[in-house]
Amino acid sequence: MVIDGFELVTRGALSQHLKALEQQLNVRLINRTTRNMSLTEEGQRLLDVLQPALVAIERAVSELGEAHTEPSGSIRMTVPRPVNRLLIEPYMSEFLARYPKLRLEIVSDDGFSNIVADGMDAGIRLGESLDEHMVAVPVTPPIEEAVVGSPAYFEKYGVPETPNDLLRHNCLAFRFTSSGTIDRWSFTSPDAEERTIVFEPKGNAVFNDDETMLNAAMQGVGLVKYLDLCVRQHLADGRLVRVLAPWCRPFPGFYLYVPSRNQMPAKTRALIDFLVERRKHLVAESRKAIPAIATAGEST
Repeated sequence: MVIDGFELVTRGALSQHLKALEQQLNVRLINRTTRNMSLTEEGQRLLDVLQPALVAIERAVSELGEAHTEPSGSIRMTVPRPVNRLLIEPYMSEFLARYPKLRLEIVSDDGFSNIVADGMDAGIRLGESLDEHMVAVPVTPPIEEAVVGSPAYFEKYGVPETPNDLLRHNCLAFRFTSSGTIDRWSFTSPDAEERTIVFEPKGNAVFNDDETMLNAAMQGVGLVKYLDLCVRQHLADGRLVRVLAPWCRPFPGFYLYVPSRNQMPAKTRALIDFLVERRKHLVAESRKAIPAIATAGEST
């Protein structure tokens, strides 16, 4: 018989199991009459030994059941460093205060991670890098890569009007830690031909940390190309200015991916709901236009 997902053992089946145990141990554990049952001395001794284990088993089963009703336990997730600074760090206290029984473990990693093999509960990566069969939920709006520099840099060296003009500028490079390759700058022409131009930055500095790279740009060292979401505040503050915006097309943003939808723990559902909530705020903020320096092909 199954009730609420639990299989109940009948009294007759339980009696047969008990008799089999007594035969195996060659000891009577229960005194039986047609009306009553009581533990023998040997039965009581066995129960006293097993009681702590039975209590532990009951507690473990109860906690597993709670894991699907109340967010609790540990969440291990792999997150690229810029996304960690954008989506996780600023709101960590809010998330943990909302779910006090959760423990969050963040593994900063820019390369793709097999969350099952790596023992993770979830990961965040660009949508274009995920397998189509992955269970994934968007946690940012579509994003663009933005070419930015300081106002002082543009005043001194001028404003590039097309990607070809970048050959005359100091373009700072980013090297991926996972692969060791330099991030190439890709552009799509704003005209009907939609020509693609791929440019490898060869400036006087190379970075593997986005924050250090952006600080160099704000100091007027050179130009960088980076995710628009990650430079929005610097643009709003006037420390950076964007150029060549029509040449940068939007693409799918970041997604939270998990191993399976089946029997999803409450802790994972809580994380998804929280990040989807944050996404709504990002969408609202992305609608606030930030002016860029007008270049060829742009309206002023």
